[in-house]
Amino acid sequence: MMNLKILLPYGVFTENNDVTRIVLETVSGSYGFWPNRLDCIAALVPGILTYQTISEGVVYTAIDEGVVIKSGLDVKISVRKAIRGKELGKLREALESDIMNLEDRERHVRSVLAKLESGFIRNFQKVITNERST
Repeated sequence: MMNLKILLPYGVFTENNDVTRIVLETVSGSYGFWPNRLDCIAALVPGILTYQTISEGVVYTAIDEGVVIKSGLDVKISVRKAIRGKELGKLREALESDIMNLEDRERHVRSVLAKLESGFIRNFQKVITNERST
């Protein structure tokens, strides 16, 4: 059995010591982890993490991008966000909704930064023009 720990920026999301298999999505495709799989590190993309435990059965968790590290029987997953649920459809919707909201916020931040940068450049040009004329 594997020891699975899912980490978020602000703490531990979940920790299970009786995991028999894990399936997750990486930048290279979907991967399955079994206790005897070789050690590895992989970048994760937003998707559904599926793992099976002896005590709970199959567990579904929507995760944001992050990284997975497998070392021996220890599997550590570090992601920005995670949402646990029983219905795959609702988890997929929640994940897509969070990603869309994040993209909207990022677009807004980029827009504000572009305005600040252009204002800074305009003011800098005025200062240089004034210094040259005096």
